[in-house]
Amino acid sequence: MQRPDVKAFFDEATNTFSYAVWDPATQKAAVIDSVLDYDPVSGRTRRDSADALIDFVQAQGLTVQWIIDTHVHADHLSAAPYVQSRLGGALAIGEHIRDVQETFGRIFNVGSEFQRDGSQFDHLFKDGEHYRLGSIEAVALHTPGHTPACMTHVIGDAAFVGDTLFMPDFGTARCDFPGGDARTLYRSIQRIFALPDDTRVFLCHDYKTPGRDGFVHETSVGAERRENIHVREGTAEEEFVRMRSARDATLAMPRLLLPSVQVNMRGGKFPPAEDNGVAYLKIPLDAL
Repeated sequence: MQRPDVKAFFDEATNTFSYAVWDPATQKAAVIDSVLDYDPVSGRTRRDSADALIDFVQAQGLTVQWIIDTHVHADHLSAAPYVQSRLGGALAIGEHIRDVQETFGRIFNVGSEFQRDGSQFDHLFKDGEHYRLGSIEAVALHTPGHTPACMTHVIGDAAFVGDTLFMPDFGTARCDFPGGDARTLYRSIQRIFALPDDTRVFLCHDYKTPGRDGFVHETSVGAERRENIHVREGTAEEEFVRMRSARDATLAMPRLLLPSVQVNMRGGKFPPAEDNGVAYLKIPLDAL
């Protein structure tokens, strides 16, 4: 199995891991799930997290082929357009971004300027689509449930699962956002569990359960299948759906959901500036 090199970058403010992934033979790279720093109190953005990743890529002499978001994140703003402006590469997400754009286009009541066809991205991955990172074979798997557009990217022996799975001691992603579904998530996880046990699994988030020191970004398919507290091997679909639905009913909405989704559904771009030159984010009242 081909083995890419992987460097993780952790944004503690949003508990998000971003990745630089590259083929050591060709130095061709992908950037996955980049973060734009955002202060919801002041409405100000910064690029510290993205700049750390960009500086690393440049120092390593990597050539970026892909800038990938595994899904439309609800907990941080994507820095993908900024990373692309500095490093090049094709901006990409799963083709079911269109479903998310349609749903949240209605929620935010966006105008006709907002295209719901995924055209904000350079490439829309289809389920089972094969591509390459340098000389390394890769495949995009549609793994919805957390959102309709979630994709797992298997690059050589490394699977980037987005929010589908967390560390085995923390479990699985929530399914109560518009378009989410616990039964669909269960079936998506079975696709990941069908990968070889020694497949490295790289997570988008970690929340450090009590008794565990430090944040962790990597596990394996075998460890998830044997030990995941929500969906280990032998967990029945109905059991998982009951657990996930009950747990989701107790969760508060993510702190940055409203700003994140309306930016990320646009490929990380802000809404168009108004006639005073300022871009604004909407807060829909009593809509979610």
